[in-house]
Amino acid sequence: MAKLSDKKPAEAKSGGPAPIDLICADADVSLQMTRWLSHLRAERRLSPKTLEAYTRDVRQFLAFLAEHWGALVSLPRFAKLEASDVRAFMAARRGDDIGGRSLMRALAGLRSFGRFLEREGKGTVGALSAIRAPKIGKSLPKPLQMASAKRLADADERAGENRDPWIWARDAAVMALLYGSGLRISEALGLKRRDVPAPGAGDVLIVNGKGNKTRMVPVLHNVLELIADYAAQCPHPLPAEGPMFVGARGGPLSPRIIQLTMERMRGALGLPDSATPHALRHSFATHLLTRGGDLRAIQELLGHASLSTTQIYTGIDTERLFEVYKTAHPRA
Repeated sequence: MAKLSDKKPAEAKSGGPAPIDLICADADVSLQMTRWLSHLRAERRLSPKTLEAYTRDVRQFLAFLAEHWGALVSLPRFAKLEASDVRAFMAARRGDDIGGRSLMRALAGLRSFGRFLEREGKGTVGALSAIRAPKIGKSLPKPLQMASAKRLADADERAGENRDPWIWARDAAVMALLYGSGLRISEALGLKRRDVPAPGAGDVLIVNGKGNKTRMVPVLHNVLELIADYAAQCPHPLPAEGPMFVGARGGPLSPRIIQLTMERMRGALGLPDSATPHALRHSFATHLLTRGGDLRAIQELLGHASLSTTQIYTGIDTERLFEVYKTAHPRA
């Protein structure tokens, strides 16, 4: 497969973003790819991680085509792309043990690039639309039991560790926030001090979620008390514009620290490997649904763009009902 250049492009003379440096495609393709990514960043407001993945996917596709065709990829040649070319690329990626979800994301990125070229009058890439998205199996999230989720937010569970008490208090506050408000770990650690009300001074958080979208999320009084307890013990300054949760040296807290904390605690509490920080968010949604929560309300709380994403939790609830039926029904 053709190798991609690691050389960083110089700034464009026009003052705009420099064209992406590709050795598998000509300058016109590089320029259009740069403009496409700028469009996704500014107009579509895609997350940096999604942009990074799309960039990687299109680079890999162009490199594959250059080798497949034995020539640099040009815009006229790209517009004449055939379905067999796309299938060959997908087959090559599967041969590299790439999963269905990654292939589906790659196809989504390629289609987005193709639509952009069409809008810009650079040709219609019909072959990308003719390819079916790969099938992926639906995997249900694995929530924790209510009692286990509550114990993870108890600082006393870690009293035997050789760590400063404020660290225990911090981690307990983060865990309680993930379970109590259903936040993603990036959302919890992205909170500023000013975003979190003092106990009794408010019961809502303004969270910055995926795609830079904000939403209001209720926060429990006892969770705010845990956060306040951590803030009172924290030896580092916590200015209003700074992060609410800080690391041992006072900088922003890394998600990896919370992940490692969860790994240690699940060993101590006898929890399965599926007990991750994100599992607390799943537990939040599942336990709300189990207790009669409205699916659309849960969608809003989680910040899901589509109700179909939230509906996976109805599958979890159905499984639980069947388990109850099998263990409790006298004829089961």
